[in-house]
Amino acid sequence: MDAPRRIQLHADDNVAIVVNAGGLPAGTEFEDGLVLTERVPQGHKVALEDIAAGAPVIRYGEMIGAADRDLPRGSWIDEFKIRVPAPPALDALPLATRVPQPLPPLEGFSFDGYRNADGTVGTRNVLGISTSVQCVAGTVDVVVRLIRERLLPKYPNVDDVVGLNHLYGCGVAINAPAAVIPIRSLQNLALNPNFGGEIMVIGLGCEKLLPERLLPQGVNGDGSVLRMQDERFQGFEAMIEEILVMADNRLAQLNTRKRQTCPASDLVVGTQCGGSDSFSGVTANPAVGFCSDLLVRAGATVMFSEVTEVRDAVHLLTPRCATPDVARALIREMDWYDRYLQSGGADRAANPSPGNKTGGLANVVEKAMGSIAKSGTTAIVDVLAPGERVRRRGLIFAATPASDFVCGTMQVASGITLQVFTTGRGTPYGLSMVPVIKMATRKELSARWHDLIDIDAGRIASGEKTVEEVGWELFQLILDTASGRVRPWSDRWGLYNALAVFNPAPVT
Repeated sequence: MDAPRRIQLHADDNVAIVVNAGGLPAGTEFEDGLVLTERVPQGHKVALEDIAAGAPVIRYGEMIGAADRDLPRGSWIDEFKIRVPAPPALDALPLATRVPQPLPPLEGFSFDGYRNADGTVGTRNVLGISTSVQCVAGTVDVVVRLIRERLLPKYPNVDDVVGLNHLYGCGVAINAPAAVIPIRSLQNLALNPNFGGEIMVIGLGCEKLLPERLLPQGVNGDGSVLRMQDERFQGFEAMIEEILVMADNRLAQLNTRKRQTCPASDLVVGTQCGGSDSFSGVTANPAVGFCSDLLVRAGATVMFSEVTEVRDAVHLLTPRCATPDVARALIREMDWYDRYLQSGGADRAANPSPGNKTGGLANVVEKAMGSIAKSGTTAIVDVLAPGERVRRRGLIFAATPASDFVCGTMQVASGITLQVFTTGRGTPYGLSMVPVIKMATRKELSARWHDLIDIDAGRIASGEKTVEEVGWELFQLILDTASGRVRPWSDRWGLYNALAVFNPAPVT
């Protein structure tokens, strides 16, 4: 049997996690004399000292909860033995008090991308078909299939066609204050740089969300919008044929685009975690954080999100904000989400999934401490409300729910052109409009899911690689993927999640 191994992240921690695959049995003794009083599963916490009932349980150098009972040295600490603490009070947070100094610039790195007229750069060349209402989703599915069969072979420079189907558009309180979020998100989804500015919208004709509202400002709806209820159509086939003509015209334009060498500063990279475990904050997320620093040093934009997985660590982030105004914007988004959850009779403690807990995460506080590692160490230069477009380079917090598919959709709306997704439990997650690089937190997952995982951060826990080495590997993989030289596994299999636009507004 392998020698017993554990990871203690901070000198002040009174718990560590077990590294060994399959966990360790009761009676296991570590080199320093620590003896397990009971079996501890892989990734779960063991008490490094006697912890009295009510005393803090500390991981990442932060209190993740209070002991629910006396926890003897060597005992297993799971979610049932820790009480969740109150979240940090938002009215007493430090504002831009420890702004990190800029790291040395990283020069000479580039990728082959598609430059757009508005200055943005795509990593793919995709025809996007936007929809104003869910009623037309089936039509768009038919059209996408026919475009792939009949039209795409004529346009070798176009990567794919994607229908931006969703569940919004009608049967909703279209003028409710919170309706700005889904409407803004749908408008900005169509503006993602990977779509090259060739906008077409399919509507029904009786929906509340008028198709023209999804067109960029200044774009004429003539030739860009089709309504299925238009009385000039005699039959469904006539509608389909006109949509194919619209698509053919846009494909011809997209086909003129060619990849060209672009500086790494033109990248907009989203980071996300899903199916997280206790290794997420030890291996994959810190490696992503190191890579985030590299990208920022190269002048690129990096986006992290997931409000409920930031809320309990917000006191560590507001001091890092570039200005007090940015810090106040971060607090604004935390406060908005607190009130949103409260209105639904929930709070952020509902976040961890059963799989998260099986993977060793006791509560949302512990999850948040590992989640924010993806943000690296640079200053937070901007905060986006849900669905807002990115407006500057550097490290950005984009407010989204933590749900994988909702967060992914909202980051695409905010303008990411590539995403890095970390997982400890495993997920087939993918996005059809932007490439997704999946990173495993454990070697065991990478081995089992060898044809779904793109990069193995578990080598950090085994001691084969450092956080910095895996971070550099990820950085190079991002450049290669953005250039089309490498296809992530989700693209090779065609594994894609449906779009899920965040809608906190009433449904009528």
